[in-house]
Amino acid sequence: MVKSVKVLDKNFEIFIEASRIHQAVEKMANQMNEDLKGKDVIFLGILNGSFMFASDLYKLINLPSQISFLKVASYQGTSTSGNVKRLIGINEDLLGKTVVVLEDIVDSGVTMENITKQLVGYEPAEIKIATLLYKPEAIQTKLKLDYVGMEIPNDFIIGYGLDYNGFGRNLADIYKIAI
Repeated sequence: MVKSVKVLDKNFEIFIEASRIHQAVEKMANQMNEDLKGKDVIFLGILNGSFMFASDLYKLINLPSQISFLKVASYQGTSTSGNVKRLIGINEDLLGKTVVVLEDIVDSGVTMENITKQLVGYEPAEIKIATLLYKPEAIQTKLKLDYVGMEIPNDFIIGYGLDYNGFGRNLADIYKIAI
């Protein structure tokens, strides 16, 4: 574990170590394995940020299920743009399935609200939302989160799939911007 990193023009300090991330992911997977028994499940990872979380979580899922990915963009630099663009669509049939959306972080909730509205049109049996990280101070919507790994303050963070202008996703730990 590195205590601090510089990514592009910003300095970041250690915030959540990889071991804590793994514990949160394992706890979420155990709960999902229990809750989703007997359901026709498809996990839907939101790219780019959730790829590490989705991969680590899915390795711990012991249910018959599928996984796919949807790519959306709403961030510019260190803040959300508020504009959600659907970049890569869904190729799987979601009709009557339990869709579990896997997100790296929910802050404003705007992206997730937009995604769930789009998914309703595919007529799934139910939509569940799983996020590794949740910023309750930043939420702007009335989103129901079914699985939350950790609640965190409203700091800008990178690592474990989260980025700053495309960089820092490869860090095993999560870092917050240094003041």
